[in-house]
Amino acid sequence: MISPSAFVDPSAKIGRDVTIHPFAYIEAGTEIGDGCEIKPYASILAGTTLGRNVRVYQGAIIGAEPQDFRWKGEPTRCSIGDNTVIREQVIINRSIRPDGVTSIGAECFLLAKTHVGHDSHIAPKCVMGNGVTIAGDVEIDEGTVLSSNVIVHERGRIGKFVLVKGGTRISSNVPPYTIMAHNPVVYYGVNSVIMGKHAGFSDAEIDDVAKAYRHIYQTNTSLFNAIKRIETDLEDSQVRREIISFVRNCNYKLAAQRFETGDE
Repeated sequence: MISPSAFVDPSAKIGRDVTIHPFAYIEAGTEIGDGCEIKPYASILAGTTLGRNVRVYQGAIIGAEPQDFRWKGEPTRCSIGDNTVIREQVIINRSIRPDGVTSIGAECFLLAKTHVGHDSHIAPKCVMGNGVTIAGDVEIDEGTVLSSNVIVHERGRIGKFVLVKGGTRISSNVPPYTIMAHNPVVYYGVNSVIMGKHAGFSDAEIDDVAKAYRHIYQTNTSLFNAIKRIETDLEDSQVRREIISFVRNCNYKLAAQRFETGDE
């Protein structure tokens, strides 16, 4: 299952039923889980762990050295979850910190030429379109889709079940369940199709999300006051808690929101 034309360091840990095609490159200090497939000219570099059934396509580089001057050559890590697909020429940089990790969750799909920077964390079941660029220390939560050529700036946070339309530049934090589009970025509505058809949210929950974001994005008030209105107008629920917690944890800084803090 391992081509004699591939380079596999003798110390690399290779699971069962792994296929490594000709001209693939597997460095020392790597671990490849059961059932993985490494296509020709893909590189798995030191510090990288692949879960089970990961597919890495031609020209991808997993665990590349960080592109950050703060990294001084220490051994650092990169982790890829089970059943994730990494298409052609994707680059994923490992952490800049000895105790850190760049991580991609299970069942993610990274399309061609995606770049994931150091210490970024992508939760399970996310899709990164062709040419997506993710800077360092970015957090992307479960079920999010970034369409082709989206750019996410350093330290950005993106919540659960978000859709960011193609070519959008994200320089702040995107709250859960939203659609974002254009440059400069604007709030484009609630991601109701994914929430309802694929994530199992009820119509009542989707309606609560829409009400919450009317306060945040459509009333020309501060985020502080918008959150007070949401707490008053909406009954307690999981989606309400997710939205309020996200806004507060981001220090009241959201993409496409003009009025961040302060009273009316």
